[in-house]
Amino acid sequence: MTMLRSWLFVVWLYGWMALAAMIYLPLMVLPKVAAMRAIGLYTQIIRFGLKHICGVRTEIRGREHLPPEPFLYAGKHHCMLDVFIPFLLCREPAIVLKRELLFYPFLGWYALKTDMIPIDRAGTAKTLKAMVAAAKARAAKGRSVVIFPEGTRTAPGAPPAYQPAGISALNKALDLPIVPVATNAGLCWPAKGARRRPGLVVYEVLPPIPAGLDRKTLMPRLEGELEAASNRLLEEGRAAQAGRRP
Repeated sequence: MTMLRSWLFVVWLYGWMALAAMIYLPLMVLPKVAAMRAIGLYTQIIRFGLKHICGVRTEIRGREHLPPEPFLYAGKHHCMLDVFIPFLLCREPAIVLKRELLFYPFLGWYALKTDMIPIDRAGTAKTLKAMVAAAKARAAKGRSVVIFPEGTRTAPGAPPAYQPAGISALNKALDLPIVPVATNAGLCWPAKGARRRPGLVVYEVLPPIPAGLDRKTLMPRLEGELEAASNRLLEEGRAAQAGRRP
């Protein structure tokens, strides 16, 4: 039954993506904020499908910790859902994403329209310089910049493998507070495969880390706070899946 519901959700996820992309196609000639709102609505459609098809509840906690925009959003990365949640927390997020996504139908159209920050996964010095320049331009317009410091999706509880170059360069160049966002999403939505397991997904906004910290101070603090909060949420999520209190 779980796999049947999971495949129904896949149809829901991509079916609505295609439908919404076509319905909102006229937004391509309007200011990008209109497309941002459309993506935010699609995010709520994803959450609705997770709850009513797969039995996955989603919660967003800690909104009170969000500083005035712009800020640097540093998220734990488990699955595709992580990329959509910033549209519920930021007015016009500018997400650092792999360039290949620009060539995806529908998703790529909106990534281009909303002026995201595509990067080459090779991670050369030229790539880093271009990312920083693009991020500065977006932040100058009042947009928060979203980056996943591990660089790729990781399994819940896997040893952390943070890539300090990107987040450190953005921290130095933007001089913005860093908002860590922890999650346990991978328990219900694994990085690979179609299975969606019933349970509780939580995204928790942590207190911001002040701007201007040097790399040696920033990275241990960011990793320590993100991992501690995400591990706590993993315990809560596993308890919810087992039908008991954490």
